Amino acid sequence: MALGYVRPARPEDAGEIARLQLATWRVAYRRILPRHVLDNLDEAYLARRWSAAVQEPPSAAHRVLVAVEQAEQSYLVGFLAAGPADAEALAPGEPDDALGSGVVAVTDLLVEPRWGRRGHGSRLLAAAVDHWREDGFTRAVAWAFDADAATQKFLTSTGWEPDGAARALDVDDMLVPQLRLHVAVPTNTP
Repeated sequence: MALGYVRPARPEDAGEIARLQLATWRVAYRRILPRHVLDNLDEAYLARRWSAAVQEPPSAAHRVLVAVEQAEQSYLVGFLAAGPADAEALAPGEPDDALGSGVVAVTDLLVEPRWGRRGHGSRLLAAAVDHWREDGFTRAVAWAFDADAATQKFLTSTGWEPDGAARALDVDDMLVPQLRLHVAVPTNTP
């Protein structure tokens, strides 16, 4: 188990979050998404988006958390972004109220592959669950690519399961199937 911790993202983390996202996508999704799409992702654009997400979240319940590896130096090695479920959490054709109230949606949960299997994903998820409890969420959802066995395995190992919803993202005229997973947010036990 690595020495590490999770903390809320800071404005100065935006560039590193973008770098992590780009590096992770280019490794983890190289057989899922078209290569030219991954090659053309703009790190500066992603950094601006992460800066806005950290500095101007739509609500107090929207959070970006980062995982930090501690060694001789500290490194940002992963991140999780989540907020109240909105239309992006819905499957095609689902009514606006399909998920009900009290649902949080994980929009991103990534650990750079070279830092994987060191507990960072688990720490990110545990810290997020603590926040979800504080915010009164009772259930969480997340979309995963059908072909992303690593994310599905990680989430199902922590109690998540597919809820039967599916969609396909149109990525440069290529349909990339996804499935939605869900889990009850565990209550605090004394």
